[in-house]
Amino acid sequence: MSDVISHYINGKIMAGASGRRGDIYNPAIGEVIRQVDFADASEVQTAVDAAQAAFPGWAANPPLRRARVMFRMKELLERNIDALARLVSEEHGKTVEDAKGSITRGIEVVECACGIPHLLKGEFTEDVGTGVDSYSMRQPLGVVAGITPFNFPAMIPLWMSPIAMACGNTFILKPSEKDPSFAMRLAELYKEAGLPDGVFNVVHGDKDAVNGILSNPGIQAVSFVGATATAEYIYHTGVAHNKRVQALGGAKNHMVIMPDADMSQVTDAIMGAGYGSAGERCMAISVAVAVGDHVADDLVKRLMPRVQALKVGPGSDPDTEMGPLVSKVHYDKVMGYIDAGIREGAELALDGRELTLQGYENGYFMGGSIFDRVTTDMSIYKEEIFGPVLSVVRAPDYGTAAKMVSDHEYGNGAAIFTRDGDTARHFVNSTQTGMVGVNVPIPVPMAFHSFGGWKRSLFGDHHMHGPEGVRFYTKMKAVTSRWPGGIREGADFNIPTMG
Repeated sequence: MSDVISHYINGKIMAGASGRRGDIYNPAIGEVIRQVDFADASEVQTAVDAAQAAFPGWAANPPLRRARVMFRMKELLERNIDALARLVSEEHGKTVEDAKGSITRGIEVVECACGIPHLLKGEFTEDVGTGVDSYSMRQPLGVVAGITPFNFPAMIPLWMSPIAMACGNTFILKPSEKDPSFAMRLAELYKEAGLPDGVFNVVHGDKDAVNGILSNPGIQAVSFVGATATAEYIYHTGVAHNKRVQALGGAKNHMVIMPDADMSQVTDAIMGAGYGSAGERCMAISVAVAVGDHVADDLVKRLMPRVQALKVGPGSDPDTEMGPLVSKVHYDKVMGYIDAGIREGAELALDGRELTLQGYENGYFMGGSIFDRVTTDMSIYKEEIFGPVLSVVRAPDYGTAAKMVSDHEYGNGAAIFTRDGDTARHFVNSTQTGMVGVNVPIPVPMAFHSFGGWKRSLFGDHHMHGPEGVRFYTKMKAVTSRWPGGIREGADFNIPTMG
């Protein structure tokens, strides 16, 4: 990997021209390992020009031919998954196995894109009127863009680009400047899979690059995943520039634990869903709502030794269960939330702030923390921490717990652990979240369904990948046809009817 990550435009690496760069850190050692060029609006325009030039030829390919590129891409990703996972781990900090899992979830969307000939099929009605047929088709938008977050540098680009390009669009990716190297390998693999030059492009950068994408009239749609404040900005700015936008924001995912739940299963679920990837997941469980004090007491008692025993270390160590946070800025932010929780009166049952690792003293490591007796007015309950910090909230009954979930401003995901079917069914049907798990802590839908939250977890009308992804990246055209033999003589000045 080069010491400087540059842009990828029209099938070639293109050095940055803006004169601005950012540092890329290995968070396990807290040191700069390479730099990345930052694009300005003119470099975004260069990528748009390449994508626009490539669009007519790519869109003219039958969907079956576009699918064949995706079949080859799937094979290439699977063949290179170990090296790709190490690259993600090096820049993000997550364990290599966790990185492999995230790439696998991305490959599932590539598999879904392989079925694009079926997904693009329209509808047909014969004889909507005498001798008149009507049918619909879905056609690509043109140039579309994806702006992706640091926590999933592989999975989210793979949730966006395969569906977008299989639908016939050309794509511009703006990855996080914190861990951009996977995006470059992705571009190289797409080319190896047979994707024509200009169909997939990568521009790096910060807010200047984002604004260049949002304001560029040649880009028809923008997909985003990241923090809620940024998602809201991207949605309103993109829409103001007449773009179609899906902007997935933050989350505060609750797990409701009923008195009849299997507590061993609950403990295992929280360990993985709360502390996996150091809590840097939009689907992480960050709030455990225990129904009854005895459930809460039992939960904290079970969790304490498990969290204390977490194997924290560099993501490259195969024994590591939790790696570092992504950056010093984010590390300080999470530490600040722990301080705030103490000030607000929550009970810090387990403090992960004092963790140090020999040989990695400059890395951004912290242990897992547990707050008990958290209340809904506290910042650690209301705001997304995005770190290895679990808040335990005590609810007197199911109704209080369920209302708590639905009243939160975020509506990304929620889970309930119970043996009771009536309770589970009520929770599934009534909770105001876009994704719900029953005895499943991280209810991320498979690629042939669609991913997305409600309320301030999603701005826009479409969820990501699956059928919703196809709808987002295409526009519908309705056709009504009649052939000369069925046309009557004379003009008709009334609104057409099909009698």
